[in-house]
Amino acid sequence: MAKRTQAKHKIDRRLGVNLWGRAKSPFNKREYGPGQHGQNRKKPTDYGVQLHAKQKLRGYYANIGERRFYRYYQEAIRRRGDSGLNLIELLERRLDAVIYRLKFVPTVFAARQFVSHGHVKVNGKRVTISSYSVRDGDVIEVTEKARQIPIYIQGSTEAGRDVPGYLEADHDKGTGKFIRAPKFEEVPYPAQMEPNLIIEFYSR
Repeated sequence: MAKRTQAKHKIDRRLGVNLWGRAKSPFNKREYGPGQHGQNRKKPTDYGVQLHAKQKLRGYYANIGERRFYRYYQEAIRRRGDSGLNLIELLERRLDAVIYRLKFVPTVFAARQFVSHGHVKVNGKRVTISSYSVRDGDVIEVTEKARQIPIYIQGSTEAGRDVPGYLEADHDKGTGKFIRAPKFEEVPYPAQMEPNLIIEFYSR
């Protein structure tokens, strides 16, 4: 957990994109990969393009483990409708993603830690599993003690992000609500995400 948090900006550099739209991202200064060959990369193959799309989406959600990410893919193709959009919905229903979207913390890495430390309740019950899947109408609450933590204050007063329309937030009370599943165009990704390429990657 701590190692991932410290290395989050390295993910930007490795993938060649400012994944979270952060001003401190090293990609803002060096728009190429690390190492002596970082500036001389060959044109990627179709496989490489698909892999890159997968790594971007995995990395964005606090670097989800490959095994769990693959399970999201399996669930996405099992459901009716567009599998790529199903994948995005499943990821956006993760409790740590919801905490981040509600602006209760400044980063998705902090959201994962926030949940695991027991600062969050869903429908009045404490939940410590960051991958917990939030349902339509669920009420998310930050404990009163946690609302005094600097990281909560920083997240709730951050000017660079807005709470998307499929959520409601009251930062004074430390509460939020998951209204409905998001549409792909509503999800505020700073970098381009291509979920259909990820479906193609796993479907090979």
